[in-house]
Amino acid sequence: MPAIRHCVFVKFRADVPQAERAAIHADLEALRKVLEGMGRVEFSANVSPEPFARGFAHGFTIDFRDAAARDAYLVHEAHQRAGARLVAALEGGLDGLLVVDLEIG
Repeated sequence: MPAIRHCVFVKFRADVPQAERAAIHADLEALRKVLEGMGRVEFSANVSPEPFARGFAHGFTIDFRDAAARDAYLVHEAHQRAGARLVAALEGGLDGLLVVDLEIG
């Protein structure tokens, strides 16, 4: 089974302080301790010089051992809480979120 790279792109509301953004990232990173098969988590502002971001100025990726590990993450209560906190901080709620999963490796 191929590994999965879970790619999440977001539009934070302008009034969301950096401390809240960092706390959301920490919530997601903490899931590695409770979910088997969840690997590296990377967070960053968009640094692309291309003009195609459509307002998605930040993002993160999470690597999963396989689709089953990703699926366990999606339904886990800690992910549901972290996801709700993230969506609450986004411009337009779910409209400020883009998720793409890629098979890697």
